[in-house]
Amino acid sequence: MHSPVTTNRVLVSLLIGVTLAYGAILMPLHGAIFWGMVLAILFAPLHRRLLARMPRRRNLAALATLVVCLLIVILPILLIGVSVVQEVSDAYQRARSGQLNLGTYAQQIWDALPAWVLGLLQRLHLDSITELQARISSFGVQASQFLANKALDLGSNTLQFIVNFGVMLYLLFFLLRDGTLLVGRIRDAIPLDADHKRALAQKFTTVIRATVKGNIAVAATQGALGGLIFWVLGIQGPVMWGVLMAFLSLLPAVGASLIWGPVAVYFLATGAIGQGITLTLYGVGVIGLVDNLLRPLLVGKDTKMPDYVVLISTLGGMALFGLTGFVIGPMVAALFIATWDLYAPPTKRGHQPPETPPKR
Repeated sequence: MHSPVTTNRVLVSLLIGVTLAYGAILMPLHGAIFWGMVLAILFAPLHRRLLARMPRRRNLAALATLVVCLLIVILPILLIGVSVVQEVSDAYQRARSGQLNLGTYAQQIWDALPAWVLGLLQRLHLDSITELQARISSFGVQASQFLANKALDLGSNTLQFIVNFGVMLYLLFFLLRDGTLLVGRIRDAIPLDADHKRALAQKFTTVIRATVKGNIAVAATQGALGGLIFWVLGIQGPVMWGVLMAFLSLLPAVGASLIWGPVAVYFLATGAIGQGITLTLYGVGVIGLVDNLLRPLLVGKDTKMPDYVVLISTLGGMALFGLTGFVIGPMVAALFIATWDLYAPPTKRGHQPPETPPKR
């Protein structure tokens, strides 16, 4: 007879081993699985409402929720993705043919600088733009080539995309239909106290809401507003620039201004004063205020992470998981903080020492 301690160790070792092996098997599909879980969490309230109206038709309620998700989330993203691929390819072709040359734009800005600025640059021995122009032109070609290669990769991996897309929809359907049962089994299997499991579940739900509904909603809004003003001002590739602004808006402090700021400077420097002022006022007064207005409503104060944590986790997540990492990174960071908070000594926020009564 084996002792209970030995049996328990063997079971734990076996559990860890098969879990790691299963995780390795699922790793090639991690993007499809992750987004299926995220969409299931986001559309769970809608599914519960539909299920309440048709309690004996679980399959139909899950299918109806899946159709709504397709119409309002997935199909618009696919259409935007097709437009971005087309505009990136066009930009690359224009860069190769010389029609799109960042060095030429830099020269135009340089020629439009006032005399006192040129004099200041001359005193700083920065009066030569030849080398800077060559570097900017080289950077523009390399950047457009990089984006074009990524677009071509997406087009060449059509079969892989179809497989991942099908897996995501398939998983989303069953997560909507059986999600409550799965969550209950996972909760029962976690060897923690009931209070800790309840706190972790609440934190996890809040984190998903903060990182997905909050950050992505803010990023999508800023990108849409940025693409709209670029389209109004007649700038080529508004969808591509809007998507870039949406991604950069996830970075704190600078965000979407990395895109519209240089364009506004170019307008002002080349004499298009009306367009430059319009883009500047719109960028500061509309795009810049979206974060301050929407994020508190969608995220809340209790789940807001420091800007440096958001920046590091976003960049690290994208380096490790690719495009999906801009959500996975901040979500893992928030869960990391939430988990450690469970073991941190409890403190009373806003606790003040009792005041000494005045002497009479």
